[in-house]
Amino acid sequence: MVQLHEMILRDAHQSMLATRMRTEDMLPIADKLDAVGFFSLEVWGGATFDVSIRYLNQDPWERIRLLKKAMPNTPLQMLERAMNIVAYWNFPDDVVKKFIYLAKKNGVDHFRIFDALNDIRNMEIPMKAARENGGHVQACLSYTISPVHTVEYFIDKFKELEKIGADSLCIKDMAGMISPQRVYDIVKGVKEAGIKLPINLHSHCTSGMTGMAYQRAAEAGIDILDTAMSPISGGTAAPATESVVAAFQNTPWDTKYDLELLIEIRKYFLKIWDKYRHLHRFNALKVDPSVTVHQVPGGMLSNLIFQLEEQGAPGKYREILDETARVREELGYPPLVTPSSQVVGVQAVMNVLHGRYKVITKETKDYCKGMYGKPPATIKPEIMKKVLGPKWKDEVIDCRPSDLIKPMWDAKKRELQEMDGGSLIKKEEDIMTYILFPQVGLKFLKGEAKAEFTSEQLPLPVDHPLTRGMVKQSFPEYKAIWLETVPPEDRAGPAQIPTEFEVEVDGEPYEVKVIPSGGFLVAGAGAASSQAKPKDVEGGVKSNMQGTILSLKVKKGDKVKKGDVIATIEAMKMEQEVKSETEGEVKSIFIKEGDSISCGDLIMQIL
Repeated sequence: MVQLHEMILRDAHQSMLATRMRTEDMLPIADKLDAVGFFSLEVWGGATFDVSIRYLNQDPWERIRLLKKAMPNTPLQMLERAMNIVAYWNFPDDVVKKFIYLAKKNGVDHFRIFDALNDIRNMEIPMKAARENGGHVQACLSYTISPVHTVEYFIDKFKELEKIGADSLCIKDMAGMISPQRVYDIVKGVKEAGIKLPINLHSHCTSGMTGMAYQRAAEAGIDILDTAMSPISGGTAAPATESVVAAFQNTPWDTKYDLELLIEIRKYFLKIWDKYRHLHRFNALKVDPSVTVHQVPGGMLSNLIFQLEEQGAPGKYREILDETARVREELGYPPLVTPSSQVVGVQAVMNVLHGRYKVITKETKDYCKGMYGKPPATIKPEIMKKVLGPKWKDEVIDCRPSDLIKPMWDAKKRELQEMDGGSLIKKEEDIMTYILFPQVGLKFLKGEAKAEFTSEQLPLPVDHPLTRGMVKQSFPEYKAIWLETVPPEDRAGPAQIPTEFEVEVDGEPYEVKVIPSGGFLVAGAGAASSQAKPKDVEGGVKSNMQGTILSLKVKKGDKVKKGDVIATIEAMKMEQEVKSETEGEVKSIFIKEGDSISCGDLIMQIL
């Protein structure tokens, strides 16, 4: 018998719908999912925490509580990124332990714990914390293809994880590239090595080999397979649950699940798929055997498409995939899973858009220093020199990265208590939200976050801004003005009068935003002047990415040298430094911390 781990409420929509499924669209089908008898249901962790507060204006803690109440009979699982938790950087031990405690308290039963680099030092603390709080520990190894990731490599690592307290093991093939023979060899090797723990295979359909790999895994003795309900399966997501159940009927691997019940559940998710049509992307649906070369995982592929649209560079998709493979080799063959997938992927984007290693993210520097853990293979010295400078050897650490981080919980709790008279803390979990995502979390706790859409608004109309990416991928020749090409009967509402203009004052171009007031668009002198900023000035420093201003490192009147960091931008979930290209004085600053900016926007003037 083979059991299934169902991923429709987490990994499926992370891979196919940019992680945007809302809680209210999960709850109506929860009772039927609970009745199937799955080994576990993945409902939390991964990108769902970040996206919930950043784009959906929903509390992820409330989601897990509601889902546990609605599904009391099935173990609920989260994907936990070792010392990264659900973010993209390491946290100290006290925060990791507290998070595991709060997650278990709110409804998480199983913890699938992995480290992006398979550095087991990073997995020990969360594994121990999960066991101490009564959780099931599924210790995970990220699968990848490289000269160092042999069958013996995985067997030896699984032996270590068994010794330090795993309850089950998982091969995490996040890019969907494991071959039938390789999975057979690993699973068979684990069993023959005397490892007694159940072993789980997680994969995606990206390469087109996954159905065959699941069959061979079953033949080798796999205990658990990851699947997703068919409407949000295939492509960059997992194999279809109903298909695997049907294929294994009347075989030694029969799941014994009720196929008729699964078909009922399927009908519900067909409606959900149609409801979220604005997020459909053909590239995420296609089989792509080149994944065995670039190794970009499903969730990253889906989000990469959206990120390139945001940066105005959707045509660079294939070029960036090729560059990703090159960067990965140069950085020591890290498995491409969060956060290393973001480190490698965003650096590849920077290389394609701005020249190879001309712009280097903070995260790439930290990775090369060892701040994420030990890379699987040695990073090429010439790359270390480009990233960290000629004295790069002095920058590298050899300890567990979190050993360098001071305890954080008490300090951050006091910090949040001092804001707004302590009114931002409604529950202990709010402190954790703030620690994990300081800027986005604070905005959410203050009630300033806005949902991209609500369930009641779905499906979004064809002329909605969020729908444009879906339409343009189908009609790349589409160049006309948006509303003029949409028939009046298909529009979300009446055509909107433009609210952004470029005007010229004394020969200087300015961007002016007109603010709606009392139902009419008005632009008095005060409104225009307060919103206007120059489009270009002598000595102007412009953003080369779309993103959010994280911090300003200088103020008006400061003297700066060439190469000084003057600001940091969050772009594609990574932190990018903006450096001065000249020596001079900061004459004007045109943005503030927290502002959203587009590529080409003026940041400041240095003369």
